[in-house]
Amino acid sequence: MATIETNLQANLQAIRRRIAVAAQACGREPAEVALVAVSKTFGADAIAAAYSCGQHAFGENYVQEALDKLTALQTLRIEWHFIGPIQSNKTRLIAGNFAWVHGVERLKIAERLSAARPPHLAPLQICIEVNIGGEGSKSGVAPVDTLAFARAIATLPRLQLRGLMAIPPACEDVVQQRRHFGALRELKAQLAADGIKLDTLSMGMSADFEAAIAEGATLVRVGTSIFGARPDHASARAANANPLE
Repeated sequence: MATIETNLQANLQAIRRRIAVAAQACGREPAEVALVAVSKTFGADAIAAAYSCGQHAFGENYVQEALDKLTALQTLRIEWHFIGPIQSNKTRLIAGNFAWVHGVERLKIAERLSAARPPHLAPLQICIEVNIGGEGSKSGVAPVDTLAFARAIATLPRLQLRGLMAIPPACEDVVQQRRHFGALRELKAQLAADGIKLDTLSMGMSADFEAAIAEGATLVRVGTSIFGARPDHASARAANANPLE
């Protein structure tokens, strides 16, 4: 555990420094940018170690894997974020166990999340996933359809619409990265002009979060730069069967 904590402490410090430098370079305060550590495929021991280093928000993509970790780490005050496409049969589990959902793209899913959100919990914080690059291989609402979708979500009683989320086309060109992130920022501004005021831009990952911050990201989702290369999913699921051993 000491080695895990030492490595994670160094990685988290490096990421926080990069966030601070990127924010200050564009005249923003580092505190304006929240960090979600994407812990999918990593065990509860790694999350517990990162938590001990001061990281309290974690993102997961696989429901059953995440629930195993939530159970193992239930004594910790973790803010859990679900990231990615959602199957209809998983909405109840997500609504009952997560604080945030990044990646809502269908009204049916939003309605099911709202209906399943337990009344004793705060409203589920929602980011609409936008297919900002128009890629056929990726999920997300088309930019032109986002306003109508946002208006529909805003009427659902157990959800709180917070912002927009995107995973732009993979690219090493910073100019192109910023073009896509800038398009999401502009879409948020368009929604505000039409009465949908949002406070969150969930954009930027390990390879491009500096460009995202330059274009207004308020939340970045970083995984490999914190935890390292990911194990394959099958191995991770087996490891998480007894995540603290």
